Amino acid sequence: MNLDLSIDRGAMTIGEKLGQISWSLVFLITLVACIGFAMLYSAANGSFDPWASRQMLRFGVGLAMMLVIALIDIRLWMKLAYPLYGIVMVLLIGVDLFGNVGKGAQRWIDLGIIQLQPSEIMKVTLVMVLARYFHGATLEDTGRIPFLIPPLLLVGAPVALVLAQPNLGTSLMLIMAAGALFFLSGVRLWKFGLIIGAVLIAIPLSWQFVLHDYQRDRVETFLDPDSDPLGTGYHITQSKIAFGSGGLTGKGFLQGTQSHLNFLPEKQTDFIFTMLAEEFGLIGSVFFLFLYSLLLLYGFVIAGRCRHQFGKLLSLGLSVNLFLYLFINVAMIMGLIPVVGVPLPLISYGGTATLGVMIGFGLLLSAHIHRDVRMSRRGMGDL
Repeated sequence: MNLDLSIDRGAMTIGEKLGQISWSLVFLITLVACIGFAMLYSAANGSFDPWASRQMLRFGVGLAMMLVIALIDIRLWMKLAYPLYGIVMVLLIGVDLFGNVGKGAQRWIDLGIIQLQPSEIMKVTLVMVLARYFHGATLEDTGRIPFLIPPLLLVGAPVALVLAQPNLGTSLMLIMAAGALFFLSGVRLWKFGLIIGAVLIAIPLSWQFVLHDYQRDRVETFLDPDSDPLGTGYHITQSKIAFGSGGLTGKGFLQGTQSHLNFLPEKQTDFIFTMLAEEFGLIGSVFFLFLYSLLLLYGFVIAGRCRHQFGKLLSLGLSVNLFLYLFINVAMIMGLIPVVGVPLPLISYGGTATLGVMIGFGLLLSAHIHRDVRMSRRGMGDL
């Protein structure tokens, strides 16, 4: 006779849930954010204004939201996955209809108190809705083509809307994070082969009819960065100079020449890691990447400890999201991939990106606290 000795953590009190929070993960998140504050302070030439002070305020709000989200039963988040996805889809449609234009792209919507970039929130809600859909799915389910059509539509709709903004970087992140969840849910590799083949066939058409002129310029610059060093190649050229000039130990805090003499563009957002590498060198860069690796490790460990598939897929999907942020941003500023405008979470200046990442961490902590709750194959369990 087998006895189920698992604890129904959904019945825990608030105090018990607070005791179950991984405070070491909260500390690590705060430590990485503090590095971001320091770099934004440096980007403003030793001033908290205009970036560091605002980022600190946003992080404080995000930290409170993260803890509140963590305490909410994960079964409720599972129940809300489809409604939240629908709300963010409405916001994405609103951006395309009457969103604010900034730097040549229409990505923000004015909600009165904040300027919201719904595509950043979609990175989280898409993971939630796919984890909900694949919860309890068997290998037999994922082997049937009709079963895969709804999640493909769930992915395709926001990707199309984000591409229309245009925002190629976020579109690629949505596709890759979704692809990871399809794979983790048991979708067979040959189906990925079909999709990749279709993408390769569509590349010439996309180049001609989908990509904007500036996006084609970025790809051409990536292939030949020296072709226009003062024009389209300026960003990546200056980034490489700053990155390499840091050497082993860096030039010192507030001593970066490329950034403080304003050669380095977008130093407070997309290229902030370049500034970090210039001021703290290879040693500082490796230490920072080590901290980020610990964040990823926490996500994978939490996924491994969840006894329900929703928590596993949610944790893995959010961890993949975080990895994609890091990989794309660092590879971009090193010239390994074209510049696509992906920020570095907790480091780059940005409101919605910080909010989205902190929501993701809150869901990750919720999965950790409620790792032993009982969930039926298709139902919600006992709330």
